[in-house]
Amino acid sequence: MLLGTERAAVADACRALRRDRLVIGTAGNVSLRAGDLVAVSPSGVDYDAVTPELIGVHRLDGSPVEAALAPTSELPLHLAIYGAMSAAAVVHTHGTASTALSLVVAEVPTSHYYSALFGGPVRAAPYATFGTAELAEKVVAALVDRTAVLMANHGAVTLGASLPQALERAAYLEWICDVHLRAASTGLEVRLLDRAEIDKVAGLLAGYGQSPAGGGESREGPNHAKE
Repeated sequence: MLLGTERAAVADACRALRRDRLVIGTAGNVSLRAGDLVAVSPSGVDYDAVTPELIGVHRLDGSPVEAALAPTSELPLHLAIYGAMSAAAVVHTHGTASTALSLVVAEVPTSHYYSALFGGPVRAAPYATFGTAELAEKVVAALVDRTAVLMANHGAVTLGASLPQALERAAYLEWICDVHLRAASTGLEVRLLDRAEIDKVAGLLAGYGQSPAGGGESREGPNHAKE
C-alpha cells in the first residue's frame, strides 16, 4: 500500500480528533504530506470507521494516485496550504470553543501566553463557503507568519512540521479559545498580553524542554508548552 505509514497516521489522527472532541460527526479533516504526495482523510466517513486503506493518496495538483473514496471536500484548502507554506501536516477541526470564538472575533485575543505557540495572535479568516478556492485563499492569507487560523463561522486549522505537532497545536488552540470564552463570560475585563510579551514568550518556548542526554536545553520547537 502506497504511503502505508502516512495513511495509518492520518487514520489515527482522525480517531484522536473524535476522542478529544475536536470534531463532530464527519466534520474536520487531516492530511500529511510526503514529498509530492498527500495522504488525506476521505469525505463523509465516520472517523471511528476510518482505516488506513480508506485514506486517499493524491498529488499536489489534487489528482488521485491511490484513493478508494472521494477525498475531503477541503482538499483544495490542504493543497493551497502546502503550496504556500512549508508545513508537513494540516489539521482542520470543528472544536466547540474555537468555532464559537470564530463567530465573534477578528483574531484570538492574547489573554494567555500560549498565543505565542502560533507565532502571535491567531487571525480569523473571513467566511467563505466550505470546499471553495475562495476559502482556501482567505485561510492562506490569514496564515502568513502563523501556524494556526480560525475560519470565521466554521472552525480552525493548525499546521505542523509533523502530524503530532499539528494535532498538539489544535488542542492548545482549542484550550486558549475555551479559556478566553470562559473569562469573557464573567463580564469582567479580560487582561490581554501585548505583542512584545507574546514575542518574548515565543523566543523562550523555542528553546524549552529537557535534553535527552541530560544536559542543557532541547530545541524541540515552540509547540512544546511545558512548564
